[in-house]
Amino acid sequence: MFAPTARIPAALALILLLAGCAGNPVVPASLAPQLDKTLTFPQLRESADSYRGHLIVLGGEVLSAKRLKDGTRIEVLEIPLEGSLQPGPDRTMSEGRFVAIQKEFLDPATIPPGTRLTVVGEVTGSVVDKLDETDYTFPVLEIKALKVWPRREESYARIPYYYYPPSYYWRPYYHTFGRIRR
Repeated sequence: MFAPTARIPAALALILLLAGCAGNPVVPASLAPQLDKTLTFPQLRESADSYRGHLIVLGGEVLSAKRLKDGTRIEVLEIPLEGSLQPGPDRTMSEGRFVAIQKEFLDPATIPPGTRLTVVGEVTGSVVDKLDETDYTFPVLEIKALKVWPRREESYARIPYYYYPPSYYWRPYYHTFGRIRR
């Protein structure tokens, strides 16, 4: 059907197309073999100090970001990750909070509250801080890779949609179809 010479450029075009669809990986290739995929957030929250040195992937929504002398402290509401390693849409699925520390300069204005992100980080322990009027133990990660996700579009479900049956739009002409006029 196709000449053999026509198949080669088509195959090359397909390979280039698929390579372009690969996108920006969340986990860098150099860190992928070091990831601890068995460690879950509830385990980390219970005993973060025992997992010191483990490399994990967590995601969520930024609650606050503060510039410190030696880096940037990001408080994150943990949200379970989807298959693409993007935080899910439902905040009620959260199992707690964690703190991510970026050693290099990161302007807190670039990650305002509500920003969704995925962190590849090394567990450095935990810190006890105030959460409203109680003490809360935050697991602490040192950021090795950070992916900030674009804002999701607002749901169209919030815009009211009024359904009109198809005949509504043709109402003035509806009764003239199929009739013979004399």
